[in-house]
Amino acid sequence: MDGEGPRGWGAPLHAAVLDATAVGPGASVLDLGCGAGAFARAAADRGARVTGIDTDPAAVGRAAVAVPGADFAVGSAEHPPPGPFDVVALVQLLMHVADPVAVLTAAGRAGQDGGRARAGAVVAATVWGREQECDIRVFGEALAPWLGARPGQDGRPPVTDPDRLRSVAERAGLVVERLEEVVCPFDYADEDELLGPLFESALGRAVGRRAGPVALRAAVLRGVQPYRTPAGGYRLNNLFRVLVARPGAAT
Repeated sequence: MDGEGPRGWGAPLHAAVLDATAVGPGASVLDLGCGAGAFARAAADRGARVTGIDTDPAAVGRAAVAVPGADFAVGSAEHPPPGPFDVVALVQLLMHVADPVAVLTAAGRAGQDGGRARAGAVVAATVWGREQECDIRVFGEALAPWLGARPGQDGRPPVTDPDRLRSVAERAGLVVERLEEVVCPFDYADEDELLGPLFESALGRAVGRRAGPVALRAAVLRGVQPYRTPAGGYRLNNLFRVLVARPGAAT
């Protein structure tokens, strides 16, 4: 597994971000929430000079191995290293922070030059699509009988809602240029590849203790049956959104 899905699932999303921000040789890229360095590796492969930060020291260590020429450090997205950077990327980060406005405000500052808007600087953030736009929802549906009620959203739509995402960016002082959509297939070669990471996860182990592994396996396989491929594997298509914005004059 690679972060939120099977190994390599993020390649189309990373390519979409790099294309949308015109990353090329010599571009300076700040990867906020860099994780193990998958996006950083893709940016470096296009000749970019990459700086990445993440709160997880182990992930930062893996990123440093994956992209030897980049500069990685442990840190929070609310306090990025000083720029200016040509591109500030937040790939699948906003769903995991307490204050997306604060994080995007900091991203905008990292693209500025001494508080002044700089021509060419770009902020790009990606999020999952709505639940009904992502086939991976079948995992949650399969586990639902053994899970409690979902926590509330305090009356607001999640940041994955495109209108809320745009609103959050604007509140952060960013000038939104566009919101693009990318479909990333999650491909699993067989049942073991599909079920293994689920059974090994904390959630899967908890449900397994309640339902039993046989019932859990049967429930998941029933849910994914419509996504079976002729070769015997599974393909779940998931929509992601890429927000592209420019830092304002005083974020």
